Amino acid sequence: MAVFTGAGVAIATPFDENYNIDYESFGKFIDFQIENKTDAIIVCGTSGEASTLSHEEHIAAIRYCVNRVNKRVPVIAGTGSNCTDTASYLTKQAQNAGADAALVVTPYYNKATQNGLIAHYTDIAKHTDLPIILYNVPPRTGCDLLPDTVSKLCSHPNIIGFKESVGNESRWNALYPLASPSFSLYSGDDHTFARAMARGAQGVV
Repeated sequence: MAVFTGAGVAIATPFDENYNIDYESFGKFIDFQIENKTDAIIVCGTSGEASTLSHEEHIAAIRYCVNRVNKRVPVIAGTGSNCTDTASYLTKQAQNAGADAALVVTPYYNKATQNGLIAHYTDIAKHTDLPIILYNVPPRTGCDLLPDTVSKLCSHPNIIGFKESVGNESRWNALYPLASPSFSLYSGDDHTFARAMARGAQGVV
């Protein structure tokens, strides 16, 4: 079953003038989104300043978000890293904090092979019970998770979804058959998400 259907927001992480997380503003951001009917909150994603947070800040932000949301909508924690051990650690911490799923971006900069990506995600998935959504955004990461690789990874019981931020129709045509009650497709591309949802994607971030 999908962690969420519809539109999930990649929420910003606000900071104060001393470069600390501004939790008062963060709480207001979260409440505003829920009051305006978002279907999920994605915290510490690639648009949520994750790359500039310390591990302690990252985990604290996830924990705060989970508590503030208080089960009103699903909370999906961004836990990706170009270091497999770091991604595993953050994913386990997100599980401990009570997140509903993890969104794990491909390992940026390293330019992993497709076999390397399988090894990376398989290792993360075997160290947690938290549902994992794969995330592909090659213009940002320099790493492209191809549909054939996704088809191999989606057989893992903990890997339950894929967020694709490439708005390429032929690529989506290869992905649509992978959608099932146990594996969800999510669009991360503003220009093509409506078509993707019309043809079988479960939502958009």
